[in-house]
Amino acid sequence: MDKLVYKRVLLKLGGESLAAGEGAFGLDEGALTNIAEEVREAKELGVEIAIVVGGGNILRGASLSAIGIERTTGDYMGMLATVINGLALQHALERVGIPTRVQSAVEIKAVSEAYVRRRAIRHLEKGRVVIFAGGTGNPYFTTDTAASLRAMEIDANVIFKATKVDGVYSSDPKTDESAIKFNELSYLDVLNKGLKVMDSTAISLCMDNKLPLVIFNFRDKHSIKRVLLGEQLGTKVGASK
Repeated sequence: MDKLVYKRVLLKLGGESLAAGEGAFGLDEGALTNIAEEVREAKELGVEIAIVVGGGNILRGASLSAIGIERTTGDYMGMLATVINGLALQHALERVGIPTRVQSAVEIKAVSEAYVRRRAIRHLEKGRVVIFAGGTGNPYFTTDTAASLRAMEIDANVIFKATKVDGVYSSDPKTDESAIKFNELSYLDVLNKGLKVMDSTAISLCMDNKLPLVIFNFRDKHSIKRVLLGEQLGTKVGASK
């Protein structure tokens, strides 16, 4: 077997990755199937995988504030959206034979386990994919920050951030032809340049705990497997360039 670069991975999925395409809302069977197949391919290598999922395909903060819903309430609504996505992911993964558990920071006993760190690690050790929903359980924190926090708590080796572009650029490559792609960045580069990798709280957490990130286009076939086996895909963020 090829040598794995990482043994335990935290995969961060935006809610939009579960929808039909960019800007789309709701859930798409094809998108869910694609995610499940990519995760199954990675699991077959023997890697342990946890997932943090966002909720942007169900509701977005900007649209809530536009109708007068204040931030704290809106954030809790967003947490509930991630639980919906977590259940959809669970169904898709189990349909291809991957045992899963959904753990939510917002306790909803009928559909998920409460988040318990030691239980989550035990699930991973038994070969289950653990889907972390409900964000951090607190308003004013993004699912990016939840991903960094959970990755540290479960002793993950890396965060894989699945995006719609093939790495981190100096500006939006869709609108700026002169945009430069970075193959490697330091945490300070990301913070000082204001690059939209993850929010500053999430990056600071990773920097303080020396947890690397790999940002790549999740819609590229076999992308998770390729990164796990050491192929240079996307952009790696670490202590130094």
